[in-house]
Amino acid sequence: MRRSQSRLRGATLAVCAAGALLAGCAAGVGIGVPILPGVSLGVGVGSGGNVNLGVGTGVGPVGVGVGVNQNGQVSAGAGVGASVPVGGARVGAGVGTGTVIYDPKTSGRPASGNAP
Repeated sequence: MRRSQSRLRGATLAVCAAGALLAGCAAGVGIGVPILPGVSLGVGVGSGGNVNLGVGTGVGPVGVGVGVNQNGQVSAGAGVGASVPVGGARVGAGVGTGTVIYDPKTSGRPASGNAP
């Protein structure tokens, strides 16, 4: 497999992982564009309508990424998947898992009843 195909596969996986992650383990769709060797910029939409922007990398069928959604939540995730050539592009599917690592709605605020 050519190196550019491997990067695109990694980007597809990272976007799929980020889409699944940010949509609360729901289905998502996205596209990744290589920006540096081994690193891709991705945009995805989860089934709940959450739009995500992320950066990802991948090796073989495994991808990892970090993304942010329109609510300011920052998430990290990992996924595995596969892709096939379709015309001049590659189309893939994957599964992933992840977690919200920063949520502006809950970070930096005192808990209810604990105000100074």
